[in-house]
Amino acid sequence: MCGIFCLLSLPPAQFEWDKTIYQHLKRRGPDFSQDITVRGANPCFRCLFSAHVLHMRGLLTPQPAQDNAGNVLLWNGEIFGGVSVMPEENDTAVVSQCLSSCRSPSEILAVLSTIRGPWGFVYYQKAADCLWFGRDFFGRRSLLWKFDENINALTLTSVAACSFGEDQSAWQEVPAAGVYKISLKAAVEAGSVMFEVFPWAHEGNKFISGCSETILESVPSGCSAVINEEGLVLSSPVCPLNTSIPESINEQEIHSNSCIKDPEQLLASKDKNNEVNRLIDVLSEAVRRRVQSLPLRMQNDSTPTRDQASVAILFSGGIDSMILAVLADRHIPAHEPIDLLNVAFKLQEPKKQKESAKEPKKHKNKPTDEKQRADCKISSPFDVPDRITGRAGLKELQDLNPERRWNFVEVDVTQEELQEMRQERVCHLVHPLDTVLDDSIGCAVWFAARGRGFLMEGGDRRSFTSSAKVILTGIGADEQLAGYSRHRVRFKTSGHEGLIQELAMELGRISSRNLGRDDRVIGDHGKEARFPYLDEDVVSYLNSLPVWEKADLTLPRGVGEKLLLRLTAKQLGLGQSAVLPKRAMQFGSRIAKMEDKHEKASDKCTRLLTG
Repeated sequence: MCGIFCLLSLPPAQFEWDKTIYQHLKRRGPDFSQDITVRGANPCFRCLFSAHVLHMRGLLTPQPAQDNAGNVLLWNGEIFGGVSVMPEENDTAVVSQCLSSCRSPSEILAVLSTIRGPWGFVYYQKAADCLWFGRDFFGRRSLLWKFDENINALTLTSVAACSFGEDQSAWQEVPAAGVYKISLKAAVEAGSVMFEVFPWAHEGNKFISGCSETILESVPSGCSAVINEEGLVLSSPVCPLNTSIPESINEQEIHSNSCIKDPEQLLASKDKNNEVNRLIDVLSEAVRRRVQSLPLRMQNDSTPTRDQASVAILFSGGIDSMILAVLADRHIPAHEPIDLLNVAFKLQEPKKQKESAKEPKKHKNKPTDEKQRADCKISSPFDVPDRITGRAGLKELQDLNPERRWNFVEVDVTQEELQEMRQERVCHLVHPLDTVLDDSIGCAVWFAARGRGFLMEGGDRRSFTSSAKVILTGIGADEQLAGYSRHRVRFKTSGHEGLIQELAMELGRISSRNLGRDDRVIGDHGKEARFPYLDEDVVSYLNSLPVWEKADLTLPRGVGEKLLLRLTAKQLGLGQSAVLPKRAMQFGSRIAKMEDKHEKASDKCTRLLTG
């Protein structure tokens, strides 16, 4: 993974680094940094390429990667399939070689369409005198753009900086709706930048719904965009969503299900062995690719220290992270630990009772034992819901594999540290997103990914910092398997048809709502986010299933949503975690309670402003 940056100026202009942006890029890629400048004499332009490399695959490969023909590549991605990458090879070098052999736009599109895995890239093709850039189909890697009309300059970058004033909204996320090409000769002659767009399309050149509108809405002021005249497209890496609707709902089955009170009993009554086994196969392979694609020096290290893990998981003890932990356990060498990163924000202390208040009455059914009272008094202010379910999940994992060293990292965050790091770091990383929800999730993920906390060992609590560079996250499960409460609301009002529309919208907007932000936040620690639930094979399999095979929202919470995943969890040997209802990170970690304000998730968050 890398921090990538490109400044195209027409004509060449004086450039001074924004120190905040440079520091963010450097933190994303601490292993190697380099700048390359390309100048065009006729036409007259200047391209500054800056790359900051986090070494994640094979041998360390410097970036920007420049070949003998003068082509320049900035690559922030991972190849997990489609193109062969040997263990000793680095995917940057492989992509550079593939693109160097391309002589036409269709050949470049063919290369990008073949790659399986997350990517964001900028590529200067010297022979054609053009600049290509874009993000993968889901937008799993961040790429932002801004055009400065005062100096006629376009900036592309992995991460920006939030500023107070007129320039605050200048940055936007590059839509993950296709890839873009700029003819440098045409741009210089016109004195403005026009993007030629090559959209994602399913078979038969059918454009992905809404992609043109998404692109046009996000084009920076001073620029323009057109769909390429040749009608060339990128081939979608996943099959279209199955939109079939059941002919009728079995009322008798609904009634019999409602009579079963035990969630585990309800799960046991469902028979989807074929679907479950297939999901385990594709998801296990997705996890394997992501936990075994590591730098050679880590693979060859025969004497890792007892604590050092290569892989960590954002871990709440909920079903998404529990399944990732069980599958990671299959593919990570037995002697290596796995870090489980569990974040908690300090609970507000209850207001002290006035001295004149009467002693509360004793109740027959309430414990009066002094020891029990003492235990209640010393209960940790960090015992938030996700900490409690996280510890329960740890116990399940230890029961499944007691030989594995599971590092349950308790990441405790006070309000003072939250406020300090939000202003210093997180507000810039979340930008250009700006809602209360972005603030809550951005801060929670930032602290969790930092991995600085405590381990419990033999009754003692000691300081610990995770060494893992790879962080698995469960994002994508709720969006595909109807895990959110809004899915249940939509199903109640609009049935299966409405639910399918909601799920299609979820996956279509995941790049702009979640993934760019999470990539920027996690990458700030010199670590890489990997998303097994958004593996192309996993998404294709889930897209192929009719919606009622994935979720049954006639069933109660804790069973009906993500039904197929819950059955998968039971098949993998998990217990109580398989029937935990969905709990959003901002509530489970209790960050939403920190500010004590009556806010809506969609409100603009004033705490993210700097000035």
